[in-house]
Amino acid sequence: MASAAEQMAANLSWGALSKATELRQRIFFTIGLLIIYRLGTYIPVPGIDADALRNFMSGAAAGLGGILSMFTGGALGRMGIFALGIMPYISASIIIQLLTALVPSLEAMKKEGEQGRKKINQITRYSTVALALFQAYGLAKSLEAGGLAHETGMFFIASVVITLVGGTMFLMWLGEQITARGIGNGVSLIIFVGIVAEIPAALAQFFAQGRAGAISTPVILGVIVMVVAVIAFVVFMERALRKIHIQYPRRQVGMKVYDGGSSHLPIKVNPAGVIPAIFASSLLLLPTTIATFSGAQTGPVMSMVLAYFGPGQPLYLLFMVVMIVFFAYFYTANVAFKSDEVADNLKNQGGFIPGIRPGKKTEDYLDYVVTRVLVIGSAYLAAVCLLPEILRHQLAVPFYFGGTSVLIVVSVTMDTINQVQSHLLAHQYEGLIERSQLRGRKKSGAKKAPTRR
Repeated sequence: MASAAEQMAANLSWGALSKATELRQRIFFTIGLLIIYRLGTYIPVPGIDADALRNFMSGAAAGLGGILSMFTGGALGRMGIFALGIMPYISASIIIQLLTALVPSLEAMKKEGEQGRKKINQITRYSTVALALFQAYGLAKSLEAGGLAHETGMFFIASVVITLVGGTMFLMWLGEQITARGIGNGVSLIIFVGIVAEIPAALAQFFAQGRAGAISTPVILGVIVMVVAVIAFVVFMERALRKIHIQYPRRQVGMKVYDGGSSHLPIKVNPAGVIPAIFASSLLLLPTTIATFSGAQTGPVMSMVLAYFGPGQPLYLLFMVVMIVFFAYFYTANVAFKSDEVADNLKNQGGFIPGIRPGKKTEDYLDYVVTRVLVIGSAYLAAVCLLPEILRHQLAVPFYFGGTSVLIVVSVTMDTINQVQSHLLAHQYEGLIERSQLRGRKKSGAKKAPTRR
């Protein structure tokens, strides 16, 4: 028998979207802010030699430059004010979450509730400014060394640093506004829009290479099949669950005795979602961003970094696997699924796992299950991110098709659709209950309850 939630979801009508005023306002608000973000990617940083930059990026588009441009929505390729993208904020979030698990004072601050969360968010913002300053200065020096500036000097460096840091902080604010007043996760949507906006141009270039004879027809068909297969695999794995049976005992409320019920606790195969892939990519893009724009002025240290940690290199792939697995376990344990809190909630609600004692034993059992499930989840993430990367270098596909990009696009799309469905479900709640017959069968001859107005 289908559960109440499943019955309500089956009766959900997308036609009610026109009547859900608040939901439409949230959708229009989100679209408006994302349009502002896209317009900002076309506003150039002052002092950049546009012709030299265009020539440089045309040669780098098939390699590392294409990767960086894809993750910044093309802003890096045009050296727009959002060239750093949202990556400094993501990197700062990584650092603060790591420190929260290691530093007792930050851990105590996290347990203070809403007030502690606000303090940690403030620390994350300050850390974002520091990281953006560092990255913007390195990028400005790289532009200067690569001969992509009209006039070099401190004024050029200062203008680039101020512009790029301001752009990153504005994107951070946009992401927070989308999360609070729009639909979906703001930071993920910004990355999602940047990737999707670059796909048409990349596909056009890819098919142009095929018409010119640079790529054979079997390779083109193989890439299309691979894209479809990876998308289907990602959708399947993101919806995969491990269900733990939960039993509730018989209880008495006043003069009424309620029979014990049963339910299940769903644990996703990939509880961390797209976060581990984004975290790993943000750490790998920092040195390569600077090295890309350094041109022939790349020093011996940066040359060694590119030689061993460039895309497709063994150490690059190994480092990405390690980071994805680490962040999958770390983010799940500290953010996505806290087994201690879940065990406490079950104990407070009177629920228990059959055969497992409530409290510490339940927490240990949940940790055991999540750890084993994450073996499959982290392996899936690593395979999706690395397999297209390996094939891209083996087949020399001239546009960036990365598993990370597909994972972000599919995951963010599914998450946003789920949030829209949640808002529609709340809007249609009473009507869905009646259609799902959750109030029981009406007795013959019974008077109809008055309609609430």
